Amino acid sequence: MIDTIAIIERYYEQGTPLCNLLIEHSQQVAELARQLAERLVARHTPVDIDFVVEAAMLHDIGIIHTDAPGIHCHGTEPYICHGILGRAMLDELGLYRHALVCERHTGAGLSINDIESQQLPLPHRDLLPISIEEKLVCYADKFYSKSHPNAPTRTLDVARAKLAKFGPDTLARFDEMAALIGPPIA
Repeated sequence: MIDTIAIIERYYEQGTPLCNLLIEHSQQVAELARQLAERLVARHTPVDIDFVVEAAMLHDIGIIHTDAPGIHCHGTEPYICHGILGRAMLDELGLYRHALVCERHTGAGLSINDIESQQLPLPHRDLLPISIEEKLVCYADKFYSKSHPNAPTRTLDVARAKLAKFGPDTLARFDEMAALIGPPIA
């Protein structure tokens, strides 16, 4: 396994509110993603559990470059870009598979139609989770908030309601992941 904390601390100053928030959120997502992956493996679905945990720890690494003061991010890029920014960071380290998780985890993934119709400042291509590992991280991420890190794990209904705001296609993608992966573990 790779040392994900060392990778985070390569870009984030240890002990700062942003570093602490990123690590706490990533650990929450990684733990849920690990539990969900283990449940799938028990049902005979092949999943690379170690990779899921690593990717979950690194999925939001790009937030450092974004302008989101409510979560201690004082960069210049729009927050919606954190996935592609994280991909670039991890590509530079040769972590190409982890980088794809960064790029594909936003919302329930973003289709080219989402990007074009909403005029998002993102590459004009699908940024959708494809592998089971990508889907696990994307899905687990929807049950935690970076802006409210001490809040309880969201229920499936709350996660669905948050995603419903982004349209029926987004909600349908999330519901497909829920059907594949199952409800969050209480």
